[in-house]
Amino acid sequence: MKNIKLIEIPSEIGAGTRGASLGIDAIKIAALDFMSNFFVHFPSEKLQEENNLLYEPIKSPYAKRMHGVLTVNERISKAVAESIKGHFFPVILSGDHSNASGTIAGIKIAKPKSKLGVIWIDAHADLHTPYTTPSGNMHGMPMAASIAEDNMEMKVHDLDEKTARQWEELKNLGKISPKVLPEDVVFISLRDFEKEEKHLIDKHGMKVITTAEVRRTGAENVCRKALRHLSDCTDIYISFDVDSLDSSISKGTGTPVSNGLKEREVEDLISKFMMNRKICCFEITEVNPTLDKENLMAEIAFNILQRSVNVLMMN
Repeated sequence: MKNIKLIEIPSEIGAGTRGASLGIDAIKIAALDFMSNFFVHFPSEKLQEENNLLYEPIKSPYAKRMHGVLTVNERISKAVAESIKGHFFPVILSGDHSNASGTIAGIKIAKPKSKLGVIWIDAHADLHTPYTTPSGNMHGMPMAASIAEDNMEMKVHDLDEKTARQWEELKNLGKISPKVLPEDVVFISLRDFEKEEKHLIDKHGMKVITTAEVRRTGAENVCRKALRHLSDCTDIYISFDVDSLDSSISKGTGTPVSNGLKEREVEDLISKFMMNRKICCFEITEVNPTLDKENLMAEIAFNILQRSVNVLMMN
């Protein structure tokens, strides 16, 4: 029986659209609307955010609010590491996806010898760096930070000294770099990326499983394929960005993209993954109720969360 701990990170300073910091409360409201006492069952910890930085001028255009992202990610890494060391399974409810750098760092701090695999269920690769970013938004960079990649071959921007230094700090969070090898990443439902990111996927031969493949072969086969690809890994982290869902249902997220997964497909996929003993951490991110009617996105996220945790508890 797994001891589950919920870690709440209402930080949205890495996103380009406002409102993701409210996603966690929206998921809790969905639970209440479904008459579920899910949030009473588990110990939870809420981390301090730096969302006040949203009101301050941006100092680093190619890595917006980077100093705040660093601070938040350090907190996350500590909380995740402590949870794992205390024999908890951390379930992360996160505002924007830049927080994933801290989660991955926390897993590695707790298990420095582990070979960590990542299953990234997301419309986006999040493989930009301050050198290549079109937006400067940090939620497009956690995967690049985790594999410690600058992507200098595709460099677009020259960084000031401070931004360059802070990016190095982010890559070296937990004094481990890289935390994940590019070949130990599996992207699922990836469909919206720039040529700079495509360059890294091709250069490292990173694994991509498309929406069409999920639909054609089914959750069971995709799960088997992904786990086979990560068979050398000792631990696996699953990060679920709700924009992996099709834009017809994922209105309540900052960057919706068409041709995504259906709710049932994501539910089936994640609950199949959760049966595997190597899964050590699960994260849901980027729910933004300010963009949504009827709190639909949060309700879908809650259904996926509840079913995933139920499967986890049974194994």
